[in-house]
Amino acid sequence: MTEPEHRAGFVSFVGRPNVGKSTLTNALVGEKVAITSSKPQTTRRAIRGIVHQKAGQLVLVDTPGIHRPRTLLGERLNEVVTATLGDVDVIGFCVPANEKLGPGDRFINEQLDQFPRAKKVAIVTKIDAASRPAVAEQLLAVSQLREWETIIPVSAASAIQLDVLTSELIKLLPVSPKLYPDEAVTEEGLEDRISEFIREAALEGVQDELPHSLAVTVDDMIERDDKELVEIYANLFVERDSQRGIIIGKGGSRLREVGAAAREQIEPLVGKKVFLSLRVKVAKDWQRDPKQLGRLGF
Repeated sequence: MTEPEHRAGFVSFVGRPNVGKSTLTNALVGEKVAITSSKPQTTRRAIRGIVHQKAGQLVLVDTPGIHRPRTLLGERLNEVVTATLGDVDVIGFCVPANEKLGPGDRFINEQLDQFPRAKKVAIVTKIDAASRPAVAEQLLAVSQLREWETIIPVSAASAIQLDVLTSELIKLLPVSPKLYPDEAVTEEGLEDRISEFIREAALEGVQDELPHSLAVTVDDMIERDDKELVEIYANLFVERDSQRGIIIGKGGSRLREVGAAAREQIEPLVGKKVFLSLRVKVAKDWQRDPKQLGRLGF
């Protein structure tokens, strides 16, 4: 028997904000490469996570959720999605099992026609949060949207059917040698991953309008002479003074919580103890200002 040919390629998950795209990416990679939050527009870049299997290599490109933009930032996030989807081999359209299909899902499904090159797969997420009849109903509803290569129900949180999803996605990829070395799990740079962990910690428990207004940059990383501690200096940018007060909290209490939560994730990443200095700055209406967007990396 001859060995099956090795396959490798790019897969992007799309769907409304908060349908579980980043959680699914992390679960398949086996390591946290994309931050997760219940807040919309958490993902702001195309983040690549790499899944290694004997049969092939799956490069997952986690993108911002497709949405109708209200700001220049929103327009640029949609441009990231469009540019990414034009290049991938497979698009996985994610809908949660525990919410009925809505106008947002139908809008995204229609957008998929712009990317004829990519094979289309439907993924019903969060099946652990819905009854069996509800999952069956959702599978039927999704099947009526278009002709899919396959429809797969999964739960990232409970690791249900992730192996099936991986193997089905690999089958749809082109025959190719490995695109990344075996030890690679993401293309994200260290500073980018650190700034994202800080933003994730800051998003916890804040009110709805703040997540869109929050951006993080890392100014400096210094390894102490004894090489046992890394100093990290980072900025959290918001758009208004009132938002600055929310992030800092009474007597700096909330900012200390953000720092502690972020350090918990950063220390295993750098393999050392971390001293984390956070400053909260106001960049007025940065989401609508082309120059400020550029400075903040958008």
